[in-house]
Amino acid sequence: MPAFIKIKLSHYLLMITVGAFSLISSANAEDKTTTSANIVLENCHLKGIKSQVKCGKLSVPENYNVKGGTNLSLNIAVLPAIDNSDNKTPFMFLAGGPGQAAVELAAPLWSALNDIRKTRDIILVDQRGTGNSNPLTCEEVEGQNVYQLTQKEFTIEEVQKCIAEFKVGDLAQYNSENAIRDFDAVRAALGYKQVNLYGGSYGTRAALVYMRMFPENIRSVVLDGVGPIEVPIGLFGKSSARSFELLLEHCKQEQACNEAYPNLANEFNQLKARLDKTPVVINIPHPRLGTQTKFVIDNDKLISNLRMQLYSIEMRTLVPLVIHQAYLENYMPLAGLLAQSEGGMGMYIGLTFNIVCNEDIPRITNEMFANDADNSFGGNNSHLAWHTACSVWPKYRPSAEFSESVTADIPTLILSGELDPVTPPSNGEYPAKTLTNSHHIVIKNSSHTSLGTCAPKIINEFLTTLKVNELDETCLEELPTESFMTNLNGSI
Repeated sequence: MPAFIKIKLSHYLLMITVGAFSLISSANAEDKTTTSANIVLENCHLKGIKSQVKCGKLSVPENYNVKGGTNLSLNIAVLPAIDNSDNKTPFMFLAGGPGQAAVELAAPLWSALNDIRKTRDIILVDQRGTGNSNPLTCEEVEGQNVYQLTQKEFTIEEVQKCIAEFKVGDLAQYNSENAIRDFDAVRAALGYKQVNLYGGSYGTRAALVYMRMFPENIRSVVLDGVGPIEVPIGLFGKSSARSFELLLEHCKQEQACNEAYPNLANEFNQLKARLDKTPVVINIPHPRLGTQTKFVIDNDKLISNLRMQLYSIEMRTLVPLVIHQAYLENYMPLAGLLAQSEGGMGMYIGLTFNIVCNEDIPRITNEMFANDADNSFGGNNSHLAWHTACSVWPKYRPSAEFSESVTADIPTLILSGELDPVTPPSNGEYPAKTLTNSHHIVIKNSSHTSLGTCAPKIINEFLTTLKVNELDETCLEELPTESFMTNLNGSI
């Protein structure tokens, strides 16, 4: 996996981190047209996939409004259909973040989308600014140590140093609308008349922009974990608090969890207050290496780390244990969680800041920030990185209609996880109101995006029938309720 941009706090920044996906097919027939001469796919191997896949490059303008200007090369991979005898059009993946590289997610997608891959190619495109598509990367901060870093060390000077290292012509061209122009150029170059889009997290935003810009090229859309056009990215305080309150409630409802942690909410509040007053500095065995290392824990570090666990059903199981042990002044379980972020989080944070600082943060008023900070979980913790980086980030503005609601009659399946800390079910109601041929499913025991559930089977049915209101959703009723780890030996 290529080196990600490394700036302090990338481990704590609240990001929408799960990718988006998309499908490609035509309205009534799913016939592949002649492949364009300006893209050549060759056999290749990608990390984590034993089978041979296809890889290629496509040259596109950095600035679509300048003829004969600088070009950039898009990195593309195609996961071939197991049976392509029906010439069904493929599934195009619009990665999340903003800042994920689609091709780097090939291995988990190979497994998660197996039902779809039986008859459809899956197309992955590294969004400009990520992966091998002119990545917005910086030199790694010398001596960076996730166990010692705190959010207070993320400075304007470091942001400015990072920006100076970008090797691109015009940073303003690395925006959501140009990304969609790129994706549609890939569709055309591969010879497909239409696409079925699947977007997850920020990828839903990308899919909605695609629906506005090129509706005639889209057959259907799946929006999973919606980041609606109308809701600017960056306000995660109350949604995270809601997700955490559901976790506390579910712990009370589960007998084993309630018996192990009868005072969990109080312990959490006391732990926050203690760390806010006096950060902890201790020596611990490195979670991976076993060598002694200094571990600095303050309130912001605690909250940012716990918030990331709320994204995943699997990681949510650990949260009560981590809180309880930290309350007892055993910080090793927290260090174990932090170990996941060593080496980066799979995000090209340069693109994250470039898009959010220009397309979203300017739409957030001081009153909106204050309202979002009025929560019982992390207060304004999720705002801090934006305030620091966006104050000096180079400016551009999207088109005048960018933040307007998207209206379309394209068949659209909307999926929301009831437990999602960043794209809650209420987000899904925005496109549900404006997309006339849509259906919104709230998955009770799911968090951020649904590909880890049986949702791919429902999506595959949708791709076949395009009947959003006649899908078999019964498998979702069998998803288990939340369970929690109740001791350090790992029992759930």
